[in-house]
Amino acid sequence: MDDLPLAWRLVTINTLGSWLHGDPRGFRSRDHRIHSSGDYRNHPPKGEHAGLYTYQRERSSPKLTIDRVLRPLIGQALVDHLLDDHWLVLSTSVSSDHAHLLVMLPDTPRFVRAVVGEAKRVASRAVKRQLPGAVWSAGCDAERVRDSQHLWNAYRYVLTRQGADSWTWSY
Repeated sequence: MDDLPLAWRLVTINTLGSWLHGDPRGFRSRDHRIHSSGDYRNHPPKGEHAGLYTYQRERSSPKLTIDRVLRPLIGQALVDHLLDDHWLVLSTSVSSDHAHLLVMLPDTPRFVRAVVGEAKRVASRAVKRQLPGAVWSAGCDAERVRDSQHLWNAYRYVLTRQGADSWTWSY
């Protein structure tokens, strides 16, 4: 991996059942086979994919919520693991149903998924007594940071836009 180009990534990982296909906030399935006309900022029209959302809710695990006291344990486990593996981490936040990481990773989707997947596993193990079973939904969103202004905006977003009860960490 030493010869792979690196890139800053704004990584978002969601808890189990927190963002399902058909979600009214917008969604995309893997490889965009199905996606809504909106996203989390500009919601799709009300009722779009309502049947799919109902179907998914009936068949999925209940939404997992991370208790406030567990957020520092999960966040520090994510950060420590990434730093121990020599990845640069600028900021991290953990809220009730998702986490954000601003981290420099290999600029290859396969390696991003592997690194983030291992970090999710380590964070889940850090709280396995309090939250037995799966904590995170499959996959992640790992937006590539385009330039220095985008990096600065992502950094501020992770630290200041996640709500007062979120746990945050900054390099």
